[in-house]
Amino acid sequence: MPTELDVYKPERWVDYALFRPEVRKAFKILVDQGWTDAIRKLHPTKATYTFWNYFPNAYLRNAGLRIDHFLLSPDLAKKLKKSGVDKDVRGWDKSSDHAPVWIELKK
Repeated sequence: MPTELDVYKPERWVDYALFRPEVRKAFKILVDQGWTDAIRKLHPTKATYTFWNYFPNAYLRNAGLRIDHFLLSPDLAKKLKKSGVDKDVRGWDKSSDHAPVWIELKK
């Protein structure tokens, strides 16, 4: 969960392992090295989640987290055409608590 935008109600996750400052710093180091976060590149201000706990109504309230990522090398980042999350899959009967994350690259 690299930023507060990637977490529903970030104040509730302050001590959670994936939201700790040192983990967020490590993710930022990767991005600063030239890796591109495909979701954030094409959706810079959109709260986009990839995981919804099985807590009551977490999915229905969109109380999620973005914990699944595509980090692209500089060469692949130049080919990034689309990226997204198939959120509806998470609502299927007996589905995973994660939704598929996908990218489309130019040829």
